[in-house]
Amino acid sequence: MMKKIFTLFVLLACFMGAKAVEVVDAEVDFSKYSDISEFKFAGWGASESAVARLTIQDGCLHFHSEEATDPSWDCQFHPIGGVSAEIGVVYTLHYKIKGSVAQNVSMLGFGQTPYGQFPITTDWVEGTVDYECTDASGGNILMQCGDYVGDWDIAYLKITHEESGNQKPVEWIELLTNGDAEKSWADLGLADVVYNDSERNTFVCAWGKVKGKNLNEDGAWNPYPADIEEVDGSHVFVVHAAIADTEGDASAWDNQFWIQSPKQLKVGSQYKIHFRYKASQDVVTNTQFHHQTPSDYVHWQAIGDVSFTTAWQDFDQTFTVPDAATDAYSIAFNLNPNVKDAVDFYIDDISLSEMKLDHGFFVASSNTTTGIEYDFDNAIEFVDGGDGLLVATVGTQGKQDSWVNELMISTVRGHNASFKGGTIKPSTTNIKSGEDEWYDYTEGSNAKIKLPAAGVWKISIDTEYKSINFVQLEGEEIIDKPVIQIDPNPTEVVVKGQERDDLADGSDGTINEEEGGEGQPWDNQFFIIANRTLSAGEVTVISFRYKSSIPATSGTQCHGEPGAYLHWNCLGTFNFTEEWQNFETTFTVPSEADGMKSIAFNMAEIKAACDYYITDVIWRDEASTESLIDQTGTKNFYVKEGAGTSPYEFGTDTGINNVNDNTVRSNDAIYNLAGQRVSKNYKGVVIKNGSKYIVR
Repeated sequence: MMKKIFTLFVLLACFMGAKAVEVVDAEVDFSKYSDISEFKFAGWGASESAVARLTIQDGCLHFHSEEATDPSWDCQFHPIGGVSAEIGVVYTLHYKIKGSVAQNVSMLGFGQTPYGQFPITTDWVEGTVDYECTDASGGNILMQCGDYVGDWDIAYLKITHEESGNQKPVEWIELLTNGDAEKSWADLGLADVVYNDSERNTFVCAWGKVKGKNLNEDGAWNPYPADIEEVDGSHVFVVHAAIADTEGDASAWDNQFWIQSPKQLKVGSQYKIHFRYKASQDVVTNTQFHHQTPSDYVHWQAIGDVSFTTAWQDFDQTFTVPDAATDAYSIAFNLNPNVKDAVDFYIDDISLSEMKLDHGFFVASSNTTTGIEYDFDNAIEFVDGGDGLLVATVGTQGKQDSWVNELMISTVRGHNASFKGGTIKPSTTNIKSGEDEWYDYTEGSNAKIKLPAAGVWKISIDTEYKSINFVQLEGEEIIDKPVIQIDPNPTEVVVKGQERDDLADGSDGTINEEEGGEGQPWDNQFFIIANRTLSAGEVTVISFRYKSSIPATSGTQCHGEPGAYLHWNCLGTFNFTEEWQNFETTFTVPSEADGMKSIAFNMAEIKAACDYYITDVIWRDEASTESLIDQTGTKNFYVKEGAGTSPYEFGTDTGINNVNDNTVRSNDAIYNLAGQRVSKNYKGVVIKNGSKYIVR
């Protein structure tokens, strides 16, 4: 069985004059293991084909393969992880490796696309690979080595990053009461609390659910305060799971356990979790984020898979709540993703802690031209400015070398990553200076506010109306970007969608005409391509008219170049009809799609051949100071018509054979619910281009 192994060192030295210190986020020394069974893989573990090829030999992680796997990602594993990654930070992977064949293998770090390359040479090499974090939930290293035939050995792996030398030490505050299970729920006055009691259910830190127990009037079974029993001389939480025999994938959550926070887990914030755990047999469980009501699902990924064995183990992890887990309160353990037997689960000494931070509104500033860097620890606190407003000033009047041109405003202070995770941003990127210029603001992690000119700025916040105002007190001349007339591109794009090969029947009862087809929703596609790459947080406006030859649906995604998938959700799903429809929306580039360039429409959601029409496209910045596409011509419109074809510019005869050969396309990428890339023959619930499908 596999368990995450890492050592977390917090080397936050507080001394004057230090520019940066090296922080060791995670490391593993394979000489500490005598057998592969002692090593617990990080993240979501390892595929069966990887486990079959990996051993511990001569103090190294040894890989031996006599033939390649098809596909290559069928052989993959997480050798190191547990990093609470911070978007925008550059992390360095240190390694020592030697192989029998000089060849690179694919390696993915911190949610990056495209995949990086892990260099294997025939001599021992101690080297490094740098990754810029693009996804805070992706603090693992994934190696895919199915195309390597031969042997290699890794002596050690380590992940580090550089951090400002004046970062303050972190103090952690325990959130849970009765995490050691030493008091009964009755002693705490909580024995009668029900799972959907929004007034009291957060006082119960541990919930259980067992199939057939605590039935409601609809015949379903509800969560209840977890059983507490004496085991091995200590009181522990227990789930005596029943046989998981519900039909289909739902059997994974026939039996569940929850660790419940007394308050909402804040997106972008870091938390530490600890517990001891064992089971009556070896079992791998999945974890998810849930709302305040246990069993109310939020997000499929929480703290990774947890591998129970018959011996007590300790689980420790520092995790960051991702954007997708908004309004999460609890971590759910799905106890039966694989093993369906009646297994007993034991959990003890649960701890969930948060950082001790200052709360309010705080502003840090920089000047990207003169080199003034952000100092989050000394971020200026907003104070009462009268009339119900909070006010702060950045820069010092009379000192030009203090002028700033960029801000970050956060609701917390005391830790750099938490500051960035708690930022707010105005509803526009076209900020104007003036007492009467007010903008609505929203929360958004890692939000940088670009000012129209460097200078000394007064910022006012109205918390009642959630609005913000900027006034330049002195500084460079502000030159307003002129609002330009942006006309729709009149090109009428026609995507002649080919009939899609069938998909397999679904376990939810969905019947397709053929069994086991190879078709995909992205066999036919349309792309709107911007003239430049876009950054996370950029606010844009998109409009167009659309129809189809028969009723059809199309999902949308964020891509880099056409085919270089970044994020599963873009503009939502469109229901095409035979009548023209109008569409317009304000679209903010999500953090997962930083660097996006194109909007992809998957036009093979239906099986039948269909002609899709889109015209009068506008894609502009929110303030109408820049058109992101040409207002005439076809260079911003690419189409893909039929499986196995490549995107090409609409209206051209030659098309293109490849779009950015160095990127990883999503067309062949299939993932299981644990986030592991799997082969096309995988059975069960899979994620393809961000959508869930059931393959049997």
